[in-house]
Amino acid sequence: MAQAPEDAAFLSRNAVDCLPSGALADKLRLDRPLRVKLGLDPTAPDIHLGHVVVLQKLREFQDRGHLVVLIVGDYTARVGDPSGRSSTRPLLSGEEIDANAQSYQEQAFTVLDPARVEVRRNSEWLDMPMEDLFALTRTATVAQILERDDFAKRYAARTPISILELLYPMLQAYDSVAIDADVELGGTDQKFNLLLGRDVQRAYGKPEQVVLTMPILPGVDGERKMSKSLGNHIGVAEPPGEMYGKTLRIPDSAMPQWYDLLLGEPVPSDLSPRDAKHALARRLVTRFHGADAATDAAAHFEQVVIRGDIPDDVPEHHFAPNGGAVHMPAILADAFGLSRSEARRMLGQGAVKLDGAALRGEDLDLPSERLDGAVLQVGKRRFCRLVAT
Repeated sequence: MAQAPEDAAFLSRNAVDCLPSGALADKLRLDRPLRVKLGLDPTAPDIHLGHVVVLQKLREFQDRGHLVVLIVGDYTARVGDPSGRSSTRPLLSGEEIDANAQSYQEQAFTVLDPARVEVRRNSEWLDMPMEDLFALTRTATVAQILERDDFAKRYAARTPISILELLYPMLQAYDSVAIDADVELGGTDQKFNLLLGRDVQRAYGKPEQVVLTMPILPGVDGERKMSKSLGNHIGVAEPPGEMYGKTLRIPDSAMPQWYDLLLGEPVPSDLSPRDAKHALARRLVTRFHGADAATDAAAHFEQVVIRGDIPDDVPEHHFAPNGGAVHMPAILADAFGLSRSEARRMLGQGAVKLDGAALRGEDLDLPSERLDGAVLQVGKRRFCRLVAT
């Protein structure tokens, strides 16, 4: 294909790594749709904006006629990817993994074209006979696996590393063998795993994949990678108001990265940091929820956060009076999904209001007649109207 070098340059233009040099153009010269792989372990129910950076790159491959092979890691999720971890990940139940896998697939299709996606679960091939697992483990050495930065640090610090975790990179690599991957994408923290995929493919007599790593989007704190476990994420399925408000929390220093990685353009030079942040929030909400939702989210932010008004459409929360006194930590836990300890902490910080008046840390039990019909508020954006039943 005469345009292979140009296509390769475009597809790799904002990647951190495209390895080996020149290999992507060689793959494009095969003059057939490439099989472009992304693996996602469903360890949480939501895809966040950090995932979108890689999904957008996959969409660019799709728009040029290539096929995305989306690997839902229902088996590797039972191991837990150790990338960037200083400790072993907690295990999830099979039911949690299956539910998360379904959610992941649906949310990925907000970016990808479903017509050019092959969805596979790696339980199809990783539920293998022991003899096949032995064959896989012969394709790499312990020394090679321990070269990984996170493993090396944990080993030096004498932090426990399970044998199962050591297997994880090899299991991910075998996914590339099973689906005949031409290209594999991931964040920069996945570089070792992706390169190992080439080694394992070669050991099985398969053509080696091209490795494409993408920059990692910082979370709303502007410092650490976006992660649900760190609480600095924005999920693509979050309500418009939450998505809008969270976007406005990112520090000015992170704005160039967010604009570049999510919108593919620089921060507008004619806008103040505040206005550029609002513009970004509106673009993101429009993308995942539509223009009307973005307009409503902006108006809601102005009404609730800027002016401090109570919104018009406050949901109701029903509670039982229980003899006249109501335990506020229990109400807050039921109404807003907080733990009771978190509810007590927020009461002590003055972050809970009743009809606009801040409650105090000692306001743990209040008369039901004071609560019935009142608007309970947590933070700046969460409200409900209490109704005694």
